[in-house]
Amino acid sequence: MSRSRKPRIGITLGDCAGIGPEIVDLALKSDRVAQSADCKIIGKYPDCSPGQPRPETARAAAAALEEAVTLARRDELDAIVTGPVHKARMYDVGFRFPGQTEFFAERCSVRNFAMCLTGGKLTVALVTAHLPLRKAAAALKQSEIVRVGLLLADFLYSRSITAPRIAVAGLNPHAGESGKLGREEIEVIGPAVSELQSAIRDPQSAVLVGPVSADTLFHRAIEGEFDGILCMYHDQGLIPLKLHAFHEGVNVTLGLPFPRTSPDHGTAFEIAGKGIARPDSVIAAINLAVELTRSVALRASSNTAVTDCRYS
Repeated sequence: MSRSRKPRIGITLGDCAGIGPEIVDLALKSDRVAQSADCKIIGKYPDCSPGQPRPETARAAAAALEEAVTLARRDELDAIVTGPVHKARMYDVGFRFPGQTEFFAERCSVRNFAMCLTGGKLTVALVTAHLPLRKAAAALKQSEIVRVGLLLADFLYSRSITAPRIAVAGLNPHAGESGKLGREEIEVIGPAVSELQSAIRDPQSAVLVGPVSADTLFHRAIEGEFDGILCMYHDQGLIPLKLHAFHEGVNVTLGLPFPRTSPDHGTAFEIAGKGIARPDSVIAAINLAVELTRSVALRASSNTAVTDCRYS
């Protein structure tokens, strides 16, 4: 993207029977969205009653995702902001991905990707995401922790954090209590932290610690000790993030060739059309998409290599 051109931000409404249409409308009419961006609604949506989803509203949400990713891959969009969808209803109409994160990765032929959420004083990235909890521990591998940790570090660098401080969460209570409550910290996570420290872009300035007991880790981050947290499973990261910054949290897909962000909440069918849905999270998602797009342009103009086709 030319630094002199406005970032082109494509916005999907998600399931139009949910709060997506109203919060996007409120966001774009507010004075809180970056005026330096050219925002465009992507997709064609059926007439529907708020709070009454139908197969047609789910199909429209899926079609909008397809249109958005096609435009981005054609370089007709610089970033995508996606509205909330209802996964079960998407599955019912043939959507075969665990979530929108995996959809974008597959459509972009990207294997090196991760789910990250940021809001308030917390930024979390997930080593395992949309897996049943009983499968998450078995899926943990040293290579995966390093891979996602590098994506998290690149994301922090892209936000002008020149010496990122990253904490790596333990999996078990008390980070395994020296092996008495589990050995994943000793056998998998600890060695991954050591490898990650040496593999990071600037190992002399970046600080990595871990594995750290998760019961105190998020408090320490909110107090300013860490810039990012590498979490072992979905709810380990999302529960504290949403408790701390529910109305300003943003979901970011790391590793794509363009920025993709999303509000961190769902369709909220139960309040759709009642005039009480807040646009804060989608405003934050649009503004972060603009920020990341500008970061891409700045790094490109500085001839900074972006490895693995990553935007960050």
